[in-house]
Amino acid sequence: MTGDRPGASAASPAGPAPSSQASASSSAGSASSSAGSASSSAGSASSSAGSGALSARRTLLSVERLDARHGLLHAVRGVSLTLAEGEKLALVGANGAGKTTLLRALAGAHPAAAGTVRFDGADVTALPAHRRVALGIALVPEGRRLFPEMTVVENLLVAGRHRRPGPWTVDTVLDAFPLLRPLRNRRAANLSGGEQQATAIGRALMTNPRLLLLDEVSLGLAPLAVDAVYESLTRLIATGTTVILVEQDLGRAMRIADRVVCLLEGRIVLDGPAGELTRERVTEAYFGLRSAAAPAVP
Repeated sequence: MTGDRPGASAASPAGPAPSSQASASSSAGSASSSAGSASSSAGSASSSAGSGALSARRTLLSVERLDARHGLLHAVRGVSLTLAEGEKLALVGANGAGKTTLLRALAGAHPAAAGTVRFDGADVTALPAHRRVALGIALVPEGRRLFPEMTVVENLLVAGRHRRPGPWTVDTVLDAFPLLRPLRNRRAANLSGGEQQATAIGRALMTNPRLLLLDEVSLGLAPLAVDAVYESLTRLIATGTTVILVEQDLGRAMRIADRVVCLLEGRIVLDGPAGELTRERVTEAYFGLRSAAAPAVP
């Protein structure tokens, strides 16, 4: 940022001594240099403030050296990460990388073999899933897992029985996902894949979560259904909801997220701001083509 340059000075009385002229010229030059330096410093401070805005938010989730297993299979290995309130994190990785197991461990649906999970400063590592829901953690599981014989509204109300105080009700969920309003009395078994996914997200919202865990939002959906779900999801995210999103569509994940974390064989191999990572760098980490543990600007 270029500093303001001083304009021409007012005319001086005629006939000043040469030494006085030199002194005045030197002072003006010094003042101009100081103004430019001050302007440059202000620009630098503004840039630093912008890049540090996210890090200045309150930490909502803290995970330290988390391990999770499926029998002898070590699915999550020493994962450590923090998530600021209002942050949107995309969790990517190949099939079998440990993404779903990590989300389930955060939600209390899968036991931790080692490590610590803290939510808003409280250790929740040993808490069961329903206790974490009461604190504000909600999981939208892979495969949706609705009650097939219940209607859309009935599926929403089941979750609402254990809801925290907050803005989400049946009406506000139907406002957020308008495709569901004409289907409110239709059984879940008779919904399309996109309609089921919208219902599953709405069911999680009925608990009024502070942290929303979304597992494979677009999995198995037709492109038009994915577009409809993401249109509503984008509006939801704009309200400031804190989200961890597992998504195979890397382009969508990077557009919607503030930050990208890539898992490979249960370990974090890349963690960086979405705006500072190229698709190529994420793809390299995704397939383990090189070590990418530290954030990097392409």
